[in-house]
Amino acid sequence: MMGERTVMQEALFYSFRIEEHVPGDHLLRSIDRFVDLSGIREHLKPFYSAMGRPSIDPELMIRMLIVGYCMGIRSERRLCEEVHLNLAYRWFCRLDLDGAVPDHSTFSKNRHGRFRDSDLLRKLFELTVERCMAEGLVGSEGFAVDASLIRADVHRQRSVPGEEGLPPEASGRAVAEYLEVLDDAAFGGSTPVTPKRINLTDPASRWTAATRERAFYAYSTNYLIDLDHAVIVDVEATTAIRQAEVLAQRRMIERTQERFGLWPEKLVADTAYGSAPNLAWLVEERGIEPHIPVFDKSARCATTLTSDPPSPSTTTTTATSALMATACAHRTATSALRARAPTPTASSATGPARRTAGPAHPSSATRRSWQHARSCAQSTRARAIWPAISPPAMPISSRADSGRRSRCCSRISNASSSSTACACAVRMEQKTSSTSPPQPKTFASWPR
Repeated sequence: MMGERTVMQEALFYSFRIEEHVPGDHLLRSIDRFVDLSGIREHLKPFYSAMGRPSIDPELMIRMLIVGYCMGIRSERRLCEEVHLNLAYRWFCRLDLDGAVPDHSTFSKNRHGRFRDSDLLRKLFELTVERCMAEGLVGSEGFAVDASLIRADVHRQRSVPGEEGLPPEASGRAVAEYLEVLDDAAFGGSTPVTPKRINLTDPASRWTAATRERAFYAYSTNYLIDLDHAVIVDVEATTAIRQAEVLAQRRMIERTQERFGLWPEKLVADTAYGSAPNLAWLVEERGIEPHIPVFDKSARCATTLTSDPPSPSTTTTTATSALMATACAHRTATSALRARAPTPTASSATGPARRTAGPAHPSSATRRSWQHARSCAQSTRARAIWPAISPPAMPISSRADSGRRSRCCSRISNASSSSTACACAVRMEQKTSSTSPPQPKTFASWPR
């Protein structure tokens, strides 16, 4: 029998608790256990007036921002809608069913007002790091530093060339902030180089082509991360340029040592942080062991760093030494292979002894080292020695010699090794070149 919903009189009172409707394994329940925002009210107290209408609770806005960060809600307008509809979000923000959700404009107003003036977000970040240290998640034995590009929310075509500068009619909050940080070492003062283009919407953003996609305007977010549990211990935003990123690394290390007393033993970074001044600052001033590739291109074949570019004589000697070392390794490998060549057996005593192993060829590793030595010599401009080590020209053989070579190689069975075919070819080349004048033996004339 099909049931029918009967319309009944609505109850006068309801018993409803949001706590009972939030699942026990919800992500926000796990986060809520560690969130303690009791200190932010005391931190913001000097920035509020003692009289007037009560403002929106700053703890409510911080909790809403945490919800947006954890749930991937980037739009503040959409964040207010989600908190209004989702019971779990209301429970985390300490809102009842009839609790009013702040307007989205409240966030931008406070972000550029009290939050920035009081540096509240930095204070909240440091409270989180202190909680991680209390739980034993920060070891401070080794740190890693790196930067990520944050794309600016601007149109790439609304810009002017950097040498022209901003037009006189440009105005707005972003332009005022850009003029304020022109001399800041993390932004305008990071390099004397004029930027290629300046965006009119957000002049502080930097035109960069650091990725494989086409160039865009961006900022750099620099992170200092503890290697034990990948806890971010400091962060700083700079312009998207290498000099500013190196400066941000120094600032973060100094601030971490001053604020938390963390003194790392080593620092891990990529080549962008491997300049000589930065390595000297880490080792000599801070006593930190750098695990950083060296950012130096003056002498790619040299094993030591030099502040001055190498002289032509030094580069020629370096290239020659590299070739000599590779040649010695080649000669050693050739002698070892020839020593392992099999000797004629008794079954071949009646006939002419046929070689079962041709001239030894270097291994793939030796060939790669030979090619690397040649590229090093070429990159260091050691062109004066190339005529002496260039391989000899191959002699032009006649059609009869080609026929004899074909008949010789055709007698090799399919079971024969490739070295036997090489032996036949080498014998025919020696026979053909016997009439030509002898050529000097060089490194390049050895088998490769």
